[in-house]
Amino acid sequence: MNETPSYQPVKGVIWMLVTGLLFVAVTALVKYNGTRIPAAESAFLRYAMGLIFLIPLIKIMRQAHLTPRQHKLFWFRGLAHTGGVTLWFYAMARIPIADVTAMNYLSPIYVTLGAALFLGEKLAFRRIMAVVAALVGALIILRPGFREVGPGHLAMLFAAVFFATSYLLAKLMADETNPAIVVTMLSITVTVGLAPLALANWVTPTAGELGVLFAVAALATAGHYTMSMAFAAAPVTVTQPVSFLQLVWAVALGAVVFNEGVDPWVVLGGSVIIGSIAFITMREAALKRKMRTPAVPATKF
Repeated sequence: MNETPSYQPVKGVIWMLVTGLLFVAVTALVKYNGTRIPAAESAFLRYAMGLIFLIPLIKIMRQAHLTPRQHKLFWFRGLAHTGGVTLWFYAMARIPIADVTAMNYLSPIYVTLGAALFLGEKLAFRRIMAVVAALVGALIILRPGFREVGPGHLAMLFAAVFFATSYLLAKLMADETNPAIVVTMLSITVTVGLAPLALANWVTPTAGELGVLFAVAALATAGHYTMSMAFAAAPVTVTQPVSFLQLVWAVALGAVVFNEGVDPWVVLGGSVIIGSIAFITMREAALKRKMRTPAVPATKF
């Protein structure tokens, strides 16, 4: 079968590969910046500086006529995402990159649970087993009782929940409004939500720290763009497996650049979670129903 402009799997795979590398670069820069700047402030500066990339969308926003309900949902999503990015920045500076990446894979699992609990989606027995397997994968990574589970790991557990909530609300709003509005409203609401948290414990950043956070904003924006290109070229069932390579990049980056070593338990637990996501994604495609399981980068900031 010849490829058509609406279905170009090779192009989709390449775009998703670039997306994964961009998001891993984001994690590396946040890790490099360290813990001197509080997590909420780092996240605030990333989003505030990222607003510059949304200037071309001002005209679209001015033409939008959002209902009070839509405004409430956008702000609720912003609140959830504010919690997610704050916890993510906190965890990224304190635990290995591989741990953060592997535990972030829990977000699509939480999306599956949220779709069943709040959107009325049926949760069949096999999908329940896949969710259970993913949670077992998280336990393999954390290994409570066998190693200390620090605040960074706990932060990532809750960050995944917040990101999943944000994603479900984004899917809901994408059906009602322009995707550009969904992206713009997220940036605005998260910036506003982070402002009081940042000001409560403000540490004046150096020029170097600001430069790194601006690079984070630029790379994250580019990552969302390349991810949208991947989704436009091929379905999630094609691009999803490529997103799992982020764990490979993260393990390699942590070992080579940050001297974190390779924890086989993290790799094993991450692989179990990845297998669960892959199963759920393929089942949704086989049943030809509306895709709820996101590609892993889609739940990130």
